[in-house]
Amino acid sequence: MTRHQDSGLAWNARRGNVWVDLQPTLDRLFLPFEHVLTDAALARDVGRVLDIGCGTGATTVAIANRLGPHGECTGIDVSEAMLNLARQRAIAEGAPNARFLVGDAERHRFPPNAFDAVVSRFGVMFFDDPAAAFANIGNAVRPGGALTWLAWRSREENPFMTAAERATGHLLRSSNQPAREAPGPFALANPDRVSQLLTVAGWRDVQVGALNVSCTLPKAELTVYTHRMGPVGMVLPNLDPALQRKVIATLEDAFAEFLVDDIAKFNAACWVIRARAG
Repeated sequence: MTRHQDSGLAWNARRGNVWVDLQPTLDRLFLPFEHVLTDAALARDVGRVLDIGCGTGATTVAIANRLGPHGECTGIDVSEAMLNLARQRAIAEGAPNARFLVGDAERHRFPPNAFDAVVSRFGVMFFDDPAAAFANIGNAVRPGGALTWLAWRSREENPFMTAAERATGHLLRSSNQPAREAPGPFALANPDRVSQLLTVAGWRDVQVGALNVSCTLPKAELTVYTHRMGPVGMVLPNLDPALQRKVIATLEDAFAEFLVDDIAKFNAACWVIRARAG
């Protein structure tokens, strides 16, 4: 089984189902990023927008609603479970111009020049071959079309996101971190690499800017988040009861430093990447 196939299976199994279950919490958490992308996508006169790794559809639907009946936003994702929810949301929120494709943007055969702009909310860090993916996406955008996407900065700059793995590594024997450029949340943390990848893929006027967003989670939602999200959340249900209790207690201790009056507060350190199709 290839890494691509393995990743697709993961997003169509437990990982994707977690994002579906936690959709209200995650959408509230990521709402500031949705605003950044929506404003960027509509900064110029556009009618057709592509949303890469759209997940449960929050950004796709928001952009579609802003575009109105004379435009459309197409979201693509590998997770059928998340897209099923996205389609339901588009209907419920009155966005018939929000469309959804099941597929991997690295390999999907988009029609050439089909879109005026491309956005992504943390959906571009999982490609096996980022240069090939960005070239494929670029072929789908008209010349001069805008690309705007968000990616996480380094692990060190995002201690909240890595707290669970760091705290429980000794219990789960998972202290070894993946290679810095391996597909995953921090694969595009190096801004020089990002610029090089996009330039090689045919994009121009590449800009990489830092974005810091203050995020909050109520303690009750934090507990669910830490028990279900990320690598630790994926393995927690399968642990024997004694080890599971140890891991949960360790998680509570690890995240206590982020709590102020029963609200978890943390900084999300991201890159905002902008470019133009060649």
